[in-house]
Amino acid sequence: LLQKYRGRALAVTTGACAIHCRFCFRREFPYADQAQADPEVLLAAVAGLADVDELILSGGDPLTLSDARLAALVEAAAALPQLQTLRLHSRVPVVLPERITPALCALLAGSRLRLVVVIHANHPNELDDEVDAALGRLRAAGATLLNQSVLLAGVNDDAAVLERLSRRLFAAGVLPYYLHQLDRVAGTHRFEVEPARARALHGALAARLPGYLLPRLVREVAGAPGKLPL
Repeated sequence: LLQKYRGRALAVTTGACAIHCRFCFRREFPYADQAQADPEVLLAAVAGLADVDELILSGGDPLTLSDARLAALVEAAAALPQLQTLRLHSRVPVVLPERITPALCALLAGSRLRLVVVIHANHPNELDDEVDAALGRLRAAGATLLNQSVLLAGVNDDAAVLERLSRRLFAAGVLPYYLHQLDRVAGTHRFEVEPARARALHGALAARLPGYLLPRLVREVAGAPGKLPL
């Protein structure tokens, strides 16, 4: 359980991911060594954080958990009166849309907590009819949908591609949230976009899109109190 910001805490629910992205800062993470979080232990820790009203389920990827384990987490979270919002960060709706089943949506919709799902798509080609349908099921369950992307050289470092991504996301009912500068970890140098070029791309994107479709360009810096805008 991590608390970096006032008002919200992040729970690492599992080490498992549905996909191992080549640019991920967790690319050397020992997934096989990680146990799944015990809901009672995790939520007991959350209960001790008086100023937290939002719980973020992360990992790994929380939607790689079984429905039963996820339901235990959601129910335990809803039992804490100070919690008002449950946020899930997941790549699953994009890379494994069939995981977004009616049963999963029903358990999410059945909670008293406001639901936010942050997906991860980097390129408009990642979104197809199956992904649209999965996102539609999440919206029908009451979820607010946001997207975060990573700026990747040779993949989406082009204003026209980023514009298409934002518009394609909006057509699927998702608002662009963050455009991340690459985390500097071993083996990812080929994907890095220099900050000056990243700012120029973001400026070009701002000229093409309304403000509500413009993701925030940010970078994580060790020791900083939050994400830093470029």
